[in-house]
Amino acid sequence: MSSTELRRTALDATHRALGATMTDFAGWDMPLRYGSERDEHVAVRTRAGLFDLSHMGEITVTGPQAAELLNFALVGNIGSVKPGRARYTMICREDGGILDDLIVYRLGDTEAGSPHYMVVANASNAQVVLDALTARAAGFDAEVRDDRDAYALLAVQGPEASGILKGLTDADLDGLKYYAGLPGTVAGVPALIARTGYTGEDGFELFVQPAHAVELWEALTRAGEGVGLVPCGLSCRDTLRLEAGMPLYGHELSTALTPFDAGLGRVVKFEKEGDFVGRAALAEAASQAEQSPPRVLVGLVAEGRRVPRAGYQVVSGGAVVGEVTSGAPSPTLGRPVAMAYVDPAHAAPGTAGVGVDIRGSHEPYEVVALPFYKRQK
Repeated sequence: MSSTELRRTALDATHRALGATMTDFAGWDMPLRYGSERDEHVAVRTRAGLFDLSHMGEITVTGPQAAELLNFALVGNIGSVKPGRARYTMICREDGGILDDLIVYRLGDTEAGSPHYMVVANASNAQVVLDALTARAAGFDAEVRDDRDAYALLAVQGPEASGILKGLTDADLDGLKYYAGLPGTVAGVPALIARTGYTGEDGFELFVQPAHAVELWEALTRAGEGVGLVPCGLSCRDTLRLEAGMPLYGHELSTALTPFDAGLGRVVKFEKEGDFVGRAALAEAASQAEQSPPRVLVGLVAEGRRVPRAGYQVVSGGAVVGEVTSGAPSPTLGRPVAMAYVDPAHAAPGTAGVGVDIRGSHEPYEVVALPFYKRQK
């Protein structure tokens, strides 16, 4: 494969047969949409959607000191994660800047009795995370393995997701908590079944061997026919996570921000034993955040119809008070919405006089608390 050739998932031919509009995403040729992105979005909110997320980066960490390595390399307390559970965390630079946000699964033990972890990185940062973990493993009795080619990843999201999957597996889905994963079979395919969605809806992620991806996709499609399951692309995944107030790396998170700048200081566990990369810088960032709060991530809801985009300035009284990080029409609210970092003085819900500079016109926006949407449990 040449350096400019896009990587294709095991479901590439399936997407093309379904008429998907494909796009380059982090070096992968991925489905953007199959038809109407609004219809796909509404399907996930009201019924169910089926996603190919095989571009995500899986990294296996094993060995007697796997937990110690991850505690050193990441900001979270990974050593306290029980088998079968998962944790949202981050990997930071020495200066505290966020390299990526991650989900770490504690899968159990290897045959040798060592802890077995799977780190799932964003597609755009998978190589960066792999390189950082490999470098940080020096001195630890642990192995870091690139398993990006070992997995295809399918996700079923939406209120009908549980019913669709229950007809295909004997796994105890009711006992599978949020941020957990268990091995099982789905439609006869061996899978790691996880419950860590990125849409604001209930749902499941299925890690399988690439050779089984098409078989599983087709089985899920058949199982969901009667309840309105539709294939969904990355476009609606973005509007779904935006409505749910979930950060996206490269928009709400970056190396220019620490977890405290992003309002996610809770993921940094200073109480864990030993040093970790970025500890000193993050302790200083935590102290600064207490004394002089950084810009706050807020929601903005348009009073008109114009859509704000990442990088647009948030203004008030003729002054710039923030910057939009993500913006799109919200199918659920029926109006454009955005996430933005704004000065603390303009961060309270209902703050008057806040607008977004859209090509020289200051469009009025209402400041609201995140998320824009929260499902009824």
